[in-house]
Amino acid sequence: MVIPPPIKPLRITKYLKPYILKMHFTNKFVTAQVIHSPTATVASSASSQEKTLRSSMECTRDVAAAAMIGKILGERLLLKDIPAVSVFLKREQKYHGKVKAVIDSLRDAGVKLI
Repeated sequence: MVIPPPIKPLRITKYLKPYILKMHFTNKFVTAQVIHSPTATVASSASSQEKTLRSSMECTRDVAAAAMIGKILGERLLLKDIPAVSVFLKREQKYHGKVKAVIDSLRDAGVKLI
């Protein structure tokens, strides 16, 4: 009698946190994107480098620009039926300033944070 090998369960992270928010801040621009981690593709993104957004902003690198990027990203996520994302912060990023502005405006737009 042959005993089959045990079947490994699927990783639970695929079910709990499939969409991850990543933010990048430079001295000139603010960028935020949501990545679908099982397929490693960008689900949605927003940046202050976009020509349509750059004309409506006074400055493309301050806290107000970060809040606007979060609001626009939230609207784009809701259009694509993505109700919740998890936040990935790098070691040097703290919940303060631009990071806080992006996350709070995402939450105000109606996206749930896990």
